[in-house]
Amino acid sequence: MQLNGIAHLYLTVSDFERCLPFYEKLLAFFEMQCLVKTDLLFYCVGSRTGIGIRKAKPEYADVKFDQGRAGLHHLCFRARSREDVDKVYEFVRDLGARIVHSPQQDEWASGYYSVLFEDPEGVRLEVNYVPGKGNLEPGVTLPLPAAVQARLSK
Repeated sequence: MQLNGIAHLYLTVSDFERCLPFYEKLLAFFEMQCLVKTDLLFYCVGSRTGIGIRKAKPEYADVKFDQGRAGLHHLCFRARSREDVDKVYEFVRDLGARIVHSPQQDEWASGYYSVLFEDPEGVRLEVNYVPGKGNLEPGVTLPLPAAVQARLSK
């Protein structure tokens, strides 16, 4: 069975009030529409998915995001063009996001182009563009060569 994408994703944040303005602006920039906005949840739909930002339970309010801990490593959105990746970079830079890397090409797939940044709590968000079918193009041998896999795994 082949999936039809990711229906929705929820991120739990320890400081909801601090993160809400960031996600309101970012998800609106992605042309997503707000479905729910309460003091516990901000949930938007669009671009064939849903993104929810949920307030952490009080007993977890002091627990900070750690990319190396079990759980979410980062979240990557797919753009429709390299130019869109560049526009996201300009937008999040002006929004005050911490930029991990500005738009650059990487080895994940032929033409892979992405920007990586963090939300106010340090959750890493990426926006990438891959032309065509990427690694699913005919003629691409999977898995990737061992040397490429080693570089990408760091």
